[in-house]
Amino acid sequence: MSKAKFILKEPKSKVETLVYLIYNYQYRRFKYSTGEKINPKFWNKKSQRAKETKLFKEYPEFNTRLDIIQNGINNAFRKLLNDGIETNNANLKVALENELSDHIVKPKKKSLLSFIESFIEESKLNKKTGTIKVYKTTYKYLKEFNDKYKPVNFETITLEFYNRYLAFLSNDHGLSANTVGKHIKTIKSFMNEATERGVNNNLEFRNKKFKTIREESDSIYLSVDELNKIEKLDLSSSPRLEKVKDLFLIGCYTGLRFSDFTQIKQENINSDNTVINIRTHKTGQRVSIPLHKTVRNILKKYNNNLPKAYTNQTMNEYLKQIVSLAGIKELIETTITRAGKIEKNISPKYKLVSTHTARRSFATNLYLAEVPTISIMKITGHKTEKSFLQYIRVTQKENADKLLTHPFFN
Repeated sequence: MSKAKFILKEPKSKVETLVYLIYNYQYRRFKYSTGEKINPKFWNKKSQRAKETKLFKEYPEFNTRLDIIQNGINNAFRKLLNDGIETNNANLKVALENELSDHIVKPKKKSLLSFIESFIEESKLNKKTGTIKVYKTTYKYLKEFNDKYKPVNFETITLEFYNRYLAFLSNDHGLSANTVGKHIKTIKSFMNEATERGVNNNLEFRNKKFKTIREESDSIYLSVDELNKIEKLDLSSSPRLEKVKDLFLIGCYTGLRFSDFTQIKQENINSDNTVINIRTHKTGQRVSIPLHKTVRNILKKYNNNLPKAYTNQTMNEYLKQIVSLAGIKELIETTITRAGKIEKNISPKYKLVSTHTARRSFATNLYLAEVPTISIMKITGHKTEKSFLQYIRVTQKENADKLLTHPFFN
């Protein structure tokens, strides 16, 4: 039996969100953006309509438009059946829009660049500052490509565009492979959003060849022995370095991101000081992490009230000083693909350390200690073992040493 219902794109949003039509028919599911937006606080999930409230005065017109769409999908499906046409999502969409053409005035079609501009403004209400910064940079490069080489619009986002744009980002701007991949991923996000809103019909960006390129990074980690060297450093004569050292070590033994390990409060620690319970800032996941003895000692030092952190950038500057003082100066070769060429650099290890090294160190050290991967992933939040294994840093020698204890080699 065919059935129509309406759902919100983001039911927990604090601002307006799109309303989707979901139509289940013949064991298939048709999803269609109505183009209507509503704040979830005015939405009645049971009736699948706007609440009849004075706070949302336009509810009668809003609900009437949804009624028209519901009648439209029912009529469209029935006509396809009566005409003996085998129904699928493509012809059902065409039939629905034919039904709605007399009732709904279609807005003037937006260009891709104007859509992105509007989307960025809208995203400022519910996206993080870092995400907005990436959006703006991707928009800047797209506009430059549009002005310099070839007009950019929804219909021009093709495999031909993809190949030319990769060359533009790599050669004209000398961006690394991973940075290029980040901008391709963002373009795909823009196109997906436009598609869901019914603004775009070109799906070539979903072709498997239109891929987000990624190069394994040479990010380093600090071993348990190296962490011990840092922990034993007497930095009492420099309170700023002492504070950064303590916060960094908490990150190394909890696996939390900078935005989380710098925000640990007394209420995050259970009554017997054995577990940290925290909702992560980036993903909103709740994680429970056993307290390592180093973490317990640091928390005790500050009476479970950690000092206020410096900015991430300042922390990174101080960290390099701390790790250098600990004598961690091994030379490391790193490579990066830029403008299609592999660049090699040799740097002392301490210069490569950042706050994010803490999280990589945690994951890698637990993996080398043969803690079950699934247990580590519960803390780091990785969804798949594949993504987790790309994240940890184990050298060929470390891997061989680990395998030496395996029964197969004994």
